Amino acid sequence: MSIRPVTARTTARPMLEGAGVHLHRAFGFGDTGRSDPFLLFDDFRNDVPEHVLRGFPWHPHRGIETITYVLAGEVEHGDSLGNRGVLGPGSVQWMTAGSGIMHQEMPRPNARGQMHGFQLWANLPSSLKMTAPRYQDIAAADIPEVTDDDGTVVRVITGKFWGRKGPVDGIAAEPLYLDVSVPPGVRKRLGVDTRANAFAYVFAGAGRFAEASAPRGVRVEKEYRGQELNLRDLSGNRTLVYFGSGDEITVQAGPEGIRFLLIAGRPLREPVAWHGPIVMNTREELQQAIRDLRNGTFIRPQT
Repeated sequence: MSIRPVTARTTARPMLEGAGVHLHRAFGFGDTGRSDPFLLFDDFRNDVPEHVLRGFPWHPHRGIETITYVLAGEVEHGDSLGNRGVLGPGSVQWMTAGSGIMHQEMPRPNARGQMHGFQLWANLPSSLKMTAPRYQDIAAADIPEVTDDDGTVVRVITGKFWGRKGPVDGIAAEPLYLDVSVPPGVRKRLGVDTRANAFAYVFAGAGRFAEASAPRGVRVEKEYRGQELNLRDLSGNRTLVYFGSGDEITVQAGPEGIRFLLIAGRPLREPVAWHGPIVMNTREELQQAIRDLRNGTFIRPQT
């Protein structure tokens, strides 16, 4: 077994998106080398209703998949194909935009004014850029949740983990998407496909992941005992952690425990051409998409 070293650690940046939604962006609209096949990751957590209510009105998508995971509040969604629905706490929507849709997402805070969710964009390979759009709406009750003997709790959204398989399937990147909660003081190892790029996003508590300088075969982290962990070195709220190669990651939870998303996928290693929520392989394909928007042929007939 080889522990994945930490290759980079950054903090999500505050942004305004949609019609004025306050969120934090961990990565997006830049070099995709470390995150491939993933393109963008947003944390739209907020306790001020006015900062999210304007939402994300009608906008186009082509060439990607969007993954929305809601923890608090709701997200009402609709599209140009007639799909409608509401994502509640703990639920997931995996939307394959493929050849193109017009889409809107409108957050609705809960009774305490809280809204919390994440959105991840996954790239589609060139062979599937123009595939037919589809949705996978997954209710909270349908997401497997497993608890280890040490109290670690993992929700398996997609991929296989600890003998359980997530309900989202048929995804091009063969991703792993886990919601992991590790109790205070617990040191945990979690397996990851050696062929995948992987990152963790911390959104509650704090902990320390394996460091790049740790020699192979050496115990990477001390177990938490009082003040043995240097609290200044912990990865805390809204920290993004990138990992190098290996078949597992190691995390040592701090005194309050840690909760994070662990996401991994096999890289596509294809050219990326951006135009907002339209992501193709070449500039010519982007220009065609813009022409399609202008002349009303962006939405392809469904067979």
